[in-house]
Amino acid sequence: MVDTIIRIENITKTYMGKDNKVEALKNISLEINRGDIFGIIGMSGAGKSTLVRCLNFLEKPTSGTVFIEDKDLSQLSESELRRVRTQVAMIFQHFNLLMQRNVLDNICFPLEIIGMKRKAAVKRAMELLDIVGLSEKAKNYPSQLSGGQKQRVAIARALATNPQILLCDEATSALDPTTTKSILSLLKEINQRYGITIVIITHEMSVVQEICSHVAIIDSGELAEHGTVEEVFTHPRTDAAKKLVFMAGQTTSVMKGKKCVRITFKDNSAFEPVIANMVLECRTPVNILLADTRNINGIAHGEMILQLPEEESAAEKMIHYLMERKLEVEVLKEYVE
Repeated sequence: MVDTIIRIENITKTYMGKDNKVEALKNISLEINRGDIFGIIGMSGAGKSTLVRCLNFLEKPTSGTVFIEDKDLSQLSESELRRVRTQVAMIFQHFNLLMQRNVLDNICFPLEIIGMKRKAAVKRAMELLDIVGLSEKAKNYPSQLSGGQKQRVAIARALATNPQILLCDEATSALDPTTTKSILSLLKEINQRYGITIVIITHEMSVVQEICSHVAIIDSGELAEHGTVEEVFTHPRTDAAKKLVFMAGQTTSVMKGKKCVRITFKDNSAFEPVIANMVLECRTPVNILLADTRNINGIAHGEMILQLPEEESAAEKMIHYLMERKLEVEVLKEYVE
């Protein structure tokens, strides 16, 4: 049975300026299930960071609401909202650590706020430092840490109150690729070990591919598409999804021909010489316009966009060859001159 932990209902957020209004979010509805690692992705300015702040009502929607475990946040008092927020922790791109406090005291800070005794708070903080692999840094100050270490401290602090949900707003954007990979590995371990639902806001496709089970694409304040990562990445339906997944906006100018097709690969077929074998079999060359292989949740996926021969019978023969080998073939009408 599916257990929904976050339900977003018809969220709209409008900012009023002196001379204009900006619709940051437009009637967004989504459900996030308990235990998921859910990615929310979009280009800069799409509205994804506004959406994540609406999830715990740090930003109150203009209309619509959010349910956390069937609690309607729009109906809660400020004190009730504060109690809910202890279960919905956040980490940020720039860590937001208290520079005048050492690592241990940074992690103790949320425990002080809820009234935990110092001895118990220190014990809990040391346990969390062990989880994030920084036990030896307890007495260090943030200025003495690397970016990756700061984010590990921020994760430890976020976990201090035993939250059920962890919101990550561009949490790896300020980190180098190697550090990003280690932070994502830590988040995945936390999700698996403690069952914490994680919502990741990002503009980086690689982050979603690395650890997310589900993804929503936000485009100009609207929900363009959502589903499992595998569904969205292998069969993007909307222009916004295709632009992110296939980088169509960067390649449209060269993707012209009488017949262009996109083929998608999965598992072992992503590494087989299917195209070379097809050219040998059909004795006709093709033009490879785009090719990419990626790892989605440990499974190899690939895609190619091919310009097929102008002769209709030769093109159809190639499409038949590909489909016989259980590859998915989509004719791209938008790239035909």
